[in-house]
Amino acid sequence: MIDMKRFLNLYLIVFVLLAAAAATATAPAAAAESSPPTAAPPADDPIAQNVFAPELIMKYSGDIGLDAKQRTAVKEAVQQAQAKFLDAQWSLQEEGSKMVHLLQAQPVDESAVLAEVDRVLDLERVVKKTQLSLLVRLKNLLTADQQARLADLRRRSG
Repeated sequence: MIDMKRFLNLYLIVFVLLAAAAATATAPAAAAESSPPTAAPPADDPIAQNVFAPELIMKYSGDIGLDAKQRTAVKEAVQQAQAKFLDAQWSLQEEGSKMVHLLQAQPVDESAVLAEVDRVLDLERVVKKTQLSLLVRLKNLLTADQQARLADLRRRSG
């Protein structure tokens, strides 16, 4: 049987991640440019070390020579991801409500709960895939020189 405390902790983490992802995706470029320096990714996270958050790109857009076409493409990529994040967040809230309802039953229908967990985990996968897709798309918009300069700026600011 599923460990209830562990599941609820997982659900809370997923919800917070979705909220953070949605907030990150909706932050206007102007706010990103005036925000404090973005910290360098953890040394033990090879994925984060090889991609660039949209806030970092926009913050240092002038320093890396981001042109108008690239700036527009960054904004469009973020907007597309934002729509997916918002859809996933709504779905996750809906599935979370269903989960709570299932868990309130006496007795709890284990197979129904596990099926609901699968739906929640599928939504998590969508969010993670969307996040990585956005980061890859943004990296591919930058030239090799821009990527190197941005990595250096991130390293010096963090």
